[in-house]
Amino acid sequence: MAPVEQLDGVIAFVEAVSLSSFTAAADRLGITKSAVGKSVARLEARLGVKLLHRTTRRLTLTPDGEAYYASCRNALEEIGAAEAALAATSQELSGRLRIDAPVAWGRQFLLPILTGIAKKHPGLTLSLSLADRIIDPAEEGVDLAIRFGESKDTSNLVMRKLTEQRACIFASPDYLAVRGYPKTIEDLQHHDGIVGFRRDIPATWRVTAPDGTMKRILPRVTHEIGDGAAIVDAAVAGLGVAQMPISIVAEHIASGRLIPLLEDATDVKVGIYAVWPTSRHLLPRVRHVVEVLVEEGRKGGLGMPTE
Repeated sequence: MAPVEQLDGVIAFVEAVSLSSFTAAADRLGITKSAVGKSVARLEARLGVKLLHRTTRRLTLTPDGEAYYASCRNALEEIGAAEAALAATSQELSGRLRIDAPVAWGRQFLLPILTGIAKKHPGLTLSLSLADRIIDPAEEGVDLAIRFGESKDTSNLVMRKLTEQRACIFASPDYLAVRGYPKTIEDLQHHDGIVGFRRDIPATWRVTAPDGTMKRILPRVTHEIGDGAAIVDAAVAGLGVAQMPISIVAEHIASGRLIPLLEDATDVKVGIYAVWPTSRHLLPRVRHVVEVLVEEGRKGGLGMPTE
């Protein structure tokens, strides 16, 4: 652990930069302007780099200072969040919770759960974004994100599995009556594919390889739609063959509006994960919502059909 005087140097540096003034930093910290200046100078001497350009009118960060300030500010924010979380003794949740989730699944399954939580905790406010794109929660200021499938980069994230379900390939009866039923994965290349996309790149589909493992394929891309709910609507309208998590289309299949295809080749389960920045790990509102989602996943409330 760093000595107290080293941490003091960091705090003085962050406050001086945040307030653009040694004098204002001194007032906030309850010390003299000279003490702030000496503390920052000792920090620079210990690091062996110049962090600030000082003039009589302003403070300006050096390139090294910019990088160091960003790291120190984030670290102090995490410490503050941890202390606030551990000091909270009430079960009443409060504050704004920023959540990002896929469109169709979020509207159908997540929103009812969140509204139930918000009704029980009037001090909690929601900021829910529904989009079929992969974001970095830390970069975009999101407290909690829901993802289908594991993330490749989790260096600054905490990830918890909520449930898993099968990705279903389907089409409407009208489409199949005209174009016929695909009997193999290879047959999909002769059908109209309705495919999602991110950054102008078509999304691949999950299928089962001969050895039983999951592999990804790109069907023939006829229609590209960047919204999961719209993909389902397009399939119901007869535009082609699509793939979505089974929970999103279960009602359409039960009603006969959609027909599942190639079920033996799509029995690989896809995990649904809650993902959040490490800096949000101890926030009571994040922890509570994750625990509720884990319990809903265990009970089947996140869309996994009973088998």
